[in-house]
Amino acid sequence: MQSHPSPRADYAHRLESRRASFIEATRRYVTFGNLRVLALVAGLVTAYAAFLSGLISGWWIAAPAAAYLWIGGRLEDAISTRARLNRAIAFYEAGLARLDGRWAGAGGETGDRFLDDSHLYSRDLDLFGKASLFELLNAARTRMGEETLAAWLKARAEPAVVAARQDAVMELAPRTDLREDVAVLGSDARSGVQPEALAAWGERPASFGKPRAPLWVWLLSGCGALALAGLLVRLAVYLQVLQLGPTELAVLELYISVMILLCGTVTWRFRARSAAVFSELGHAAHDLALLAGVLGRLEAERFASARLATLRAALDVQGLPASRRIAELDTLSGLVDSRGHILIRLFGPLVLSDLHLAYAIERWRRTSGQAVRRWLAAVGEIEAILSLAGYRYEHAADVFPEFAEGLPCFEAEGLGHPLLADAVSVRNDVRLGNEPRVLVVSGSNMSGKSTLLRTIGTNAVLAQAGAPVRARRMRLSPLDLGASIRIVDSLQAGVSRFYAEITRLSQIMRRAETTSVLFLIDEVLHGTNSHDRGIGAEAIVRGLVDRGAIGLVTTHDLALTRIADALGPRGANVHFEDTLEDGRILFDYRMRPGVVQKSNALALMRSMGLDV
Repeated sequence: MQSHPSPRADYAHRLESRRASFIEATRRYVTFGNLRVLALVAGLVTAYAAFLSGLISGWWIAAPAAAYLWIGGRLEDAISTRARLNRAIAFYEAGLARLDGRWAGAGGETGDRFLDDSHLYSRDLDLFGKASLFELLNAARTRMGEETLAAWLKARAEPAVVAARQDAVMELAPRTDLREDVAVLGSDARSGVQPEALAAWGERPASFGKPRAPLWVWLLSGCGALALAGLLVRLAVYLQVLQLGPTELAVLELYISVMILLCGTVTWRFRARSAAVFSELGHAAHDLALLAGVLGRLEAERFASARLATLRAALDVQGLPASRRIAELDTLSGLVDSRGHILIRLFGPLVLSDLHLAYAIERWRRTSGQAVRRWLAAVGEIEAILSLAGYRYEHAADVFPEFAEGLPCFEAEGLGHPLLADAVSVRNDVRLGNEPRVLVVSGSNMSGKSTLLRTIGTNAVLAQAGAPVRARRMRLSPLDLGASIRIVDSLQAGVSRFYAEITRLSQIMRRAETTSVLFLIDEVLHGTNSHDRGIGAEAIVRGLVDRGAIGLVTTHDLALTRIADALGPRGANVHFEDTLEDGRILFDYRMRPGVVQKSNALALMRSMGLDV
């Protein structure tokens, strides 16, 4: 059986190869740059020598000019190759940084725009922002891919959908070439395509009733083109390069004047409708070249898993492939932008360029507009799967979870936090189901209580997005998450931390009335007095459990550990411990059964020089 290299060895080998290729491309870049300068100098010397000898002829400089153009083409190829290889080098350096745990804040997309304080767990579980799960996972090159991945992290999928994604992730995990090819497309910036705006533009009715410009428009344009040629003839006469009789010159000038008047009138007549077409496209179409590149690369792939095959089929259309059609739209968008050029402003009206361009845009929308949403959705989902596949490839020891039917449950062996390197991650076993439904986690400050909540929540997010989880084994039922971990007050909204916390707890409670919920509550109600806190915390936990929810509650207030006793077999106490050695507090981050028996608060204060 053939063994495959480890991700680290694979990335290191590919990185070395790309660096060697980059050095060679740089040599070619320098060589062709110097040759182009020599070709330019040779052309100038040859032209000067021909001038001195009186043998002025274009043939004297034809060879240097041809060499200059040929070398220029090779130089552009070298520049493009260097840029592509530079992005490939960055791709593998980032991969090695992730394997070494150096990925956080290294320049990847953090997904800050997906942060939502009203979401029930995204901020609590560090899904977005610097050093977030999104930053670790994301390999999308387009906004559609990023938005799809973010949506998967913010809402659970049904088990059948998760199973289809798992198969797709397994298929794409070893396809490092595909991930690299997508990563090096376009510029270093991600695509600015606005998916919803572009899809909505494609679905709107065309502004012109006919798919093509009427015959009279083409005839008038042809006449205008002749008038444009006539302007060149008139210029040649003015420069005395060409001679025309007075009658011929008068007829030529009259024809040019009439055509300028007619074509200008038609352009003015349709200016509002053409401007509306250009404005709509300008608002919807941005940076389409990268989207065309991603489509072209995906069109070259064939997939075995059912979901990927379906997504690939969504890119197929009769006639030109989707990548070519988006490239055409990109060309049309570029022509719209070029309308400000002085030559287009002066001579465009003579050939009705605006009208023809508007018709071409509307013709594109008629033939391809309805498919744009389907293409964007397919690209977004494939890119999201590629992101999860890269994570799978780099964490081969992680497992895909099993999904259970029936009562809510969450069981995991060797559960670790996906955002922590294996060298520092401490793994624990967690079991929630019919008995117990809730774990009350006690322990001293910094002992690992909050990290445990985030570990459980983040792995539940990964599991229900279709990704592998950081565990030896994991089994869960479909669960909506609700977390109260990173709750803050809001000065602008006039909301205290306690009010923000009880608002979140109320939202989780309401969610539990309609679906199975996994709740994660850190330091429950610690913003109020101990008497009210004890009564309120027990009522909240009991209310959640009575609604069928399962979850964990942490506290450093040992009085609250009685909540587990009050729930009987539906509750259990667990704790984290610490030890004091040579004036230093040490933590092992191991979860143990029962209630913690000591606190480190005074020791921590004394270690900071406080006299307590």
